[in-house]
Amino acid sequence: MILSIKWLTKFVMSWFDNRIVEAKYLNVELHGKEIDWARVIPYIIIHLSLISLFFVGVSKTAIFIFLIMYGIRMFAITGFYHRYFSHKTFKTSRIMQFIFAIVGASAVQRGPIWWAAHHREHHMHSDTINDKHSPKAHSFFWSHTGWFLTKANFLTHTKMVKELSRFPELRLIDRFDIIIPIATCISLYFLGDFLLVNHPSLNTNGLQLLSWGFVLSTVILYHSTFLVNSVAHLWGTTRYDTKDESKNNFLIALLTFGEGWHNNHHHYPGSAKQGFYWWEVDLTYYLLKLMSALGLIWDIRTVSSNIRESNKINQKKTPQ
Repeated sequence: MILSIKWLTKFVMSWFDNRIVEAKYLNVELHGKEIDWARVIPYIIIHLSLISLFFVGVSKTAIFIFLIMYGIRMFAITGFYHRYFSHKTFKTSRIMQFIFAIVGASAVQRGPIWWAAHHREHHMHSDTINDKHSPKAHSFFWSHTGWFLTKANFLTHTKMVKELSRFPELRLIDRFDIIIPIATCISLYFLGDFLLVNHPSLNTNGLQLLSWGFVLSTVILYHSTFLVNSVAHLWGTTRYDTKDESKNNFLIALLTFGEGWHNNHHHYPGSAKQGFYWWEVDLTYYLLKLMSALGLIWDIRTVSSNIRESNKINQKKTPQ
């Protein structure tokens, strides 16, 4: 009986404490593709939960919350998880770093240390067999979804992000990252019920805000960011000779606030501005500039004209 209770306690805690799971997976093959089916369950559940949209109805309030939750969390992923934690393209305060680490974690894409470590490895091995999510080296489905559901890729390679690992608050977010989405769900539910009681003219409730504000916005945010790993290495235009299959894709750039200028990014990852030319819409960069004007971030790095104009494919064509 005691052993059963201990096993059950450890099993439940493993859903909240990533350290327990990582300790179990330390000896798995580094590039193994064994799926962690227990971890797939929540991913499937959130997609099946889209059915709730047919039952909770819709309101202007729900659509507004959906847009807010999508926009804020997308910016946290693109502006901070990617351009700050992964590439250090600007500087900010420790409190601002902490705030956006929490907001990013609410998007259910793990913590900033895990995210940045895997992304840096992607740039080291882009479109080779060691690139964890290359559609060229593996497959479209694998690059879009499969790779992060494996036991091997659950692990955080902290050697890639030593400067981030020194912050105990970031390590705490990485260790208990699932708590933040759960808290987000609870908050949205109670917000909806509060509005139902106190502002019934808004025509919303807890389940409606949960379905629109979390379920739908999270699923769309998932697949929009995943498109950068999959589609942006298959279809689009290629401006620079980057020795990989990265592409610039306008549609993905719109969905992901500028991340679709992926060939630009692989040409020079150190720029906070991924739309290198004025016509390349990069909402993330515009928002970072606004934050800079407000003094919330500083020392934004961009691409110089020399780097921007170098290594273009059309420059390497032999004159006729």
